[in-house]
Amino acid sequence: MSKQTKKKTWLIGLALFLAIIATLVLSLNLGVIRISPLEIFRTVTGNGDAQNEMVLFQFRLPRMTIALLIGAGMAVSGALLQSVARNELADPGIIGINAGAGFAVVLYIFLFEGSTVVSDSLSIYMMPLSALIGAITAAVLIYAISWKNGVSPIRLVLVGIGINSAFAALIIIFQLKMDPDDFTRATVWLSGNISGTDWSYVLALLPWILLFVPLAIYKGKSLNTLYLGEDVAQGLGTKVERERMTVLFIAVALAGASVAVGGGIAFLGLVVPHLSKKLVGPTHERFLPIAALMGALLLVVADTIGRNILAPSEIPVGLIVSIIGGSYFIYLLMKT
Repeated sequence: MSKQTKKKTWLIGLALFLAIIATLVLSLNLGVIRISPLEIFRTVTGNGDAQNEMVLFQFRLPRMTIALLIGAGMAVSGALLQSVARNELADPGIIGINAGAGFAVVLYIFLFEGSTVVSDSLSIYMMPLSALIGAITAAVLIYAISWKNGVSPIRLVLVGIGINSAFAALIIIFQLKMDPDDFTRATVWLSGNISGTDWSYVLALLPWILLFVPLAIYKGKSLNTLYLGEDVAQGLGTKVERERMTVLFIAVALAGASVAVGGGIAFLGLVVPHLSKKLVGPTHERFLPIAALMGALLLVVADTIGRNILAPSEIPVGLIVSIIGGSYFIYLLMKT
């Protein structure tokens, strides 16, 4: 990597980081209760009034933190899946990973919600684990069915679409067995929703993001060789299947944990890797960190729009991301 390329990557990363900070300040300011930037600073430093402290620390800051974590996790997960599949249409929401995780969470809610066996505090930490199990199950099914003397990228995506449809049908079946309140809650959650989250959700999701996003970036060199194809990767001494399974597990873990907290947020893992590659190129050591920052920024922006465009009502963040991501995807198809 040349000095000029490194400098460009660092500058883009810095610009995205500053954009995230600016968006966070704007998002903390906007809402039914307006809080000026000066009052935000006073409250964060412990000199604000009780109302502002409650609004910021109990409602807005946890939600913003969740948006940052999920945005980074889903973007990196999508980038990893596109590299493993060598297909730019691969995305956790399209090939069934999100649906598998969503089905596991819906099944968990159906079986244990309101049960005396599982407390509310434990449930928050069990949901990411349930989502991970569902995501791994979906990934294993996709990989096993796609295998035919190796894994064809096109076959992987087509099988994933089928698995996605199957899990979506199972989700609907179990939703129909829920009472109306749980059905409505599950529907809103599956559309991609981070309202009502607090610091306990942040603590449940944070370890997954802190562990697997850096691990994904560490695997950048292996991903570069995998992206060149199996024959080239083997010629360069890469243990293809082991590396592929490791990267796939990282992608599944990030998607599963993110879906457990934020629901089915589509298009984020599809669009952000495309944008990141356009900015800094396809080398994974460069574009994975940029994808994490861009995913975090996009989800915070989407959540800010969803909270305020029809205030006091809210639009689930997943719908806003779908509008933004779908519009960009249509533009991309028309352009190419």
